[in-house]
Order: sequence, then structure tokens, then C-alpha cells
Amino acid sequence: MEAWKKKVLIVVMMVLGMVMIEVNAQSFCHMPKDGLKACMASVSGDNPVDPNSDCCSAIAKADLQCFCRYKDSGLLSLYGVDPNKCMQLPVKCKVVDSFHC
Repeated sequence: MEAWKKKVLIVVMMVLGMVMIEVNAQSFCHMPKDGLKACMASVSGDNPVDPNSDCCSAIAKADLQCFCRYKDSGLLSLYGVDPNKCMQLPVKCKVVDSFHC
């Protein structure tokens, strides 16, 4: 398969993944949509803020291993989320002492 066809296939798969997340927008890895919004300022931009209590409450209920599946997928980056900052939230929220995928 030519390189450009592989790239198109990857883009199509990523778009389908985004559509599936939007369809299931009530939660992502057991984290409610409101929780996702509460955490955005902590995982995006050049100057992220410390997670607030709403974000940490959502992180406490989230399926952390589910996040690991998306860490290297590129899907989080499409939403402006820095995957590395995202993976720091469980520790910053004191949900766990350490977290690694």
C-alpha cells in the first residue's frame, strides 16, 4: 500500500474514533463530560493550571488504564489535550501516589 493511502487510512480511523467519542460524549473512560471540561485547563495550553476539585472528582471515578490506551494514539492531541499532562492528573489530584502506563 502506498504511503499516502496509509496516511488516509490513519486519518479516517482517527475521525471515526472522534465520532465514536462524540456519540458517547456522556463519558470518556468513565469520566463524565463535565469532568472532562473541568480538567481541560489542566491538560492543555502552555501554562496549564492545577486541577480543580471538579476535575479531581472526575479523575477519581475514571478508568485510568483506559486513558493509557489513548496516550499514544494522537486522538487526545486532536482535542488540544497534552497526553503527558493528562497522565499527571491522577497524581496531582492525589488519586494515586504514582501513575504510569
